[in-house]
Amino acid sequence: MFRTPEGKDIFVVDGHTHFWDGSPENQKNVHGKQFIDCFYAYHTGLSPKDQLWEKSKFEKYSADDLYRDLFIDGPDDVAIVQSTYLKDFYKNGFNTIERNAEVAKRYPERFIVNGAFDPRDGVKALEYIHFLKETYDVKGVKMYTAEWNGSSKGWKLTDPDAYKCFELCDKLGIKNIHVHKGPTIIPLSKDAFDVHDVDHAATDFQNLNWIVEHCGLPRLDDFCWIATQETNVYAGLAVALPFIHSRPRYFGEVIAELLFWIGPEKILFGSDYAIWTPRWLVEKFWDYQIPEDIAAERGVQLTDEIKEKILGLNAARLYNIDIEAKKKALASSPFSVAAE
Repeated sequence: MFRTPEGKDIFVVDGHTHFWDGSPENQKNVHGKQFIDCFYAYHTGLSPKDQLWEKSKFEKYSADDLYRDLFIDGPDDVAIVQSTYLKDFYKNGFNTIERNAEVAKRYPERFIVNGAFDPRDGVKALEYIHFLKETYDVKGVKMYTAEWNGSSKGWKLTDPDAYKCFELCDKLGIKNIHVHKGPTIIPLSKDAFDVHDVDHAATDFQNLNWIVEHCGLPRLDDFCWIATQETNVYAGLAVALPFIHSRPRYFGEVIAELLFWIGPEKILFGSDYAIWTPRWLVEKFWDYQIPEDIAAERGVQLTDEIKEKILGLNAARLYNIDIEAKKKALASSPFSVAAE
């Protein structure tokens, strides 16, 4: 729970977190090293100096680190942990649902575990979606359209096999489709993260919520034109939010554009842990005001009520979290770290 300087408690749902293993021991090839090195470059380039981690910890942190950073030292009430397999780069996968579910089992009130699938696997992908629902009862999935799969270096949401998968997700009640549409990571292709296929998929699958992680950066303008037209397209702030420290005026441009085009009900907080930890992000976001000239040009404001929606209320609505019931459940479950 985040308590404002005025003493108000704000319910925080961290919509984009990970529990990865990018260690040298798990790297299958040079691409695994390139990938985690690129993540670390984002971490060192956009974080406050006092929030930097040693490289070895960044590559592989413990379940206790995760829990402490999010919920004890951090302000999160609930974290959505996203799965990204990258098995062409990592021997045991980078961030699999099995690894995520293991830590979530320790703290069932704290985590929502999302799955992932690859439509290029054809019938096996459909079978795997059934497995995700039956085994983990997933409410959402993470789509990584630039992920490598053998000779394929990416896919589109509009591919016929992808549409078969989304039809099945709709049928099974897997309603929240988180799509990485943001900066590229070496060695993946920037073009494979292009945002335009969201337009078609969101139109054709109105019952699904399309959460565009990283709000399309560096394609913010394209994203906004799509998201204002599609009522079921949402913006995830992961990657955008750290600019609040390193380039605060640029962040003002981003958040003002989002508020102007899609409004405060369709923007979701995400720390992108462990690239960044949520405490400093939430504190700086709560204190932040859009520069006056930017706000005046767009005719928008970033009020406390809007910040509260972005930090937790919007994601709670998409995931059917009863906030009052969740607060009671958390109050009866004292903080603890397994190693302690």
